[in-house]
Amino acid sequence: MNDVISQLGKILEERKDAPAESSYVASLYKNGLNKILEKVGEEATETIIAAKDAKTSGDNKDVIYETADLWFHTMVMLAELGESPVAVIEELKSRFNLSGLEEKANRKK
Repeated sequence: MNDVISQLGKILEERKDAPAESSYVASLYKNGLNKILEKVGEEATETIIAAKDAKTSGDNKDVIYETADLWFHTMVMLAELGESPVAVIEELKSRFNLSGLEEKANRKK
């Protein structure tokens, strides 16, 4: 899984230098952070709706699809901010063997 995320992260970085007409991601970068954040919000909403529908129908196909869109657009956001998706993976790794309650208590307020 980490290989797929790393590969996609590299592609997203490469698209920063591409002309906006050449790719969807390049056009997002050209339109700036606000447009990227709009897409993240849109995809988050679509993921929530798909999850509610999946709970009722028992079919997870749409929630998987929408979650992939959400992760993708979140990765574009990270790249726009100069971050790699690997940074998120490392953060998740740091939380192993740490209870959720303990992690929450350790957060800076």
